[in-house]
Amino acid sequence: MAEKPTPTQIIDQMIEKDAFSQWLGVKREEEGPGYCRLSMEVKPSMLNGFGIAHGGISFSLADSAFAFASNSRGQHAVSIETSIAHHQAVRAGDQLIAFAKEVFLGNKIGTYLVEVYQQNNELVASFKGTVYRTSRAWETI
Repeated sequence: MAEKPTPTQIIDQMIEKDAFSQWLGVKREEEGPGYCRLSMEVKPSMLNGFGIAHGGISFSLADSAFAFASNSRGQHAVSIETSIAHHQAVRAGDQLIAFAKEVFLGNKIGTYLVEVYQQNNELVASFKGTVYRTSRAWETI
């Protein structure tokens, strides 16, 4: 029987193939079972017509943290529902930090909350996501 991979090994596998998180410039800060913290810098190419970050930027950072946290326990998990509330404008040069944490873990369903902060510790977005936990296990490589 194969050894169960660690959260770090699982996220290594995921991020290696995640071109979008790579494009965002996502940096891994910390991870563990049911938990992930990521950061990134907002680039001028991420701004909308108002000169502020497109809402999809903070959503995408939160979604990546959500994906990594929800898969970190060793079972493939896929998103089935997400929502986000934007609280503050985000600008080019801002450093964003996303904290994803597990709030419910069942046999087939998991629920996660992700808070996104700016460098000044102001909450800029709150994200909630639900995953379906498949029967497929992550394997060590």
